[in-house]
Amino acid sequence: MILALALFVSACDSSSPNDDPQEVVAARAVDIPSDPIIGLGSDGRPVGANAFSFFSLRTGQIVASADSASTGWDLGFKGSTIIVNGGTSGPGNGAAQIVEGIFSDVMEAPENGWVQDSADVQAIPTGSGNGWYNYNFATQVLSPIPGRVIMVRTADGRYAKVSMISYYQGAPSTPSADNTSRFVTFDYVFQPDGSRNLQ
Repeated sequence: MILALALFVSACDSSSPNDDPQEVVAARAVDIPSDPIIGLGSDGRPVGANAFSFFSLRTGQIVASADSASTGWDLGFKGSTIIVNGGTSGPGNGAAQIVEGIFSDVMEAPENGWVQDSADVQAIPTGSGNGWYNYNFATQVLSPIPGRVIMVRTADGRYAKVSMISYYQGAPSTPSADNTSRFVTFDYVFQPDGSRNLQ
């Protein structure tokens, strides 16, 4: 794997933005807001602002909500839900699928099997055990499922892979219900040349 860019994204800032990468990008996005909790609902459950944060795998930056109707973003995060910029979620050609395997060993995006968000199904399934995470009702902790890699076709038809690392601010190694949730950290590899090669 070519380490073309070591990029650390914190909240809405990027230390090394690259609007037009020429080589494979291997990066970690840190503490991306995923509709953080702002209060309690009428039922006493925590609620956010019901808003997505939009992220570009090409630039490694959060994209302003005002640009959500553009192809400038690839993934949107709200709570444990991840949308792609395609189908019913955006105007792009984005799609996704989940594959089983070790992140570093997945070296090529699939040729087939891509799913776009629709009214009936999301490309990245929601619900404990269905997509990228499990939720433990006893501990009230959400954890990424080891060995599941999110394959992404970006809004402009290029390819990437994503490994979710944490749902909690600061990515604690052993999260608890006391940690601040709805801040996602993930590793990703983005291929700018349009090929399915993710080495």
